[in-house]
Amino acid sequence: MELLAVVSAIGHQGALGLAAEGEPLFQINLFQVIVAALNFVVFLVLMWTFAFKPVSAMLTQRRERIEQGLKDAEQARHDRASAEQERLAALAEARREANEILARAQKVAQETRDADIAATREELDRLRTRATDEIAAEKQRALSELRGEVADLALAAAGKVVGETMTGERQRRLVEEFLTTSTADGGSSR
Repeated sequence: MELLAVVSAIGHQGALGLAAEGEPLFQINLFQVIVAALNFVVFLVLMWTFAFKPVSAMLTQRRERIEQGLKDAEQARHDRASAEQERLAALAEARREANEILARAQKVAQETRDADIAATREELDRLRTRATDEIAAEKQRALSELRGEVADLALAAAGKVVGETMTGERQRRLVEEFLTTSTADGGSSR
């Protein structure tokens, strides 16, 4: 910098001396042109070093950040789309599992219902069989009582018809014969 000041001072003094001698006012001073050119070059180097280079680096960094932001936004959009697809797949899987559980529950309910119906039918069949057996036993008992009463009536009627008293053994034998004959006749008529 000092060199520039010295060169500038020398050039200024030379220009004053020439103007004083009576030479024309417009003159091209080669020394002044060189000094101005050097000043401009130094100014450009300083501007490039302290202004353009940091500004260029800052713009490059900003461009890289913007590009990275765009890449991140694109990745986020892609991730969001894949997450949506995963959510839909998980939802479809949950629906499928729910339908399977529902189908299994309906199947178990149907099997339980069928088992209950079968158990009820078995119970009804068992009750019907028992009722049939009880009816048959009651019928036999009623027939036995009826035979006893018929035998007593027959003996009484026979005693009146015959007019004699019959002994107990003879009465029993006659009743047995009567019942055998009436059962054989009644069984064949049925």
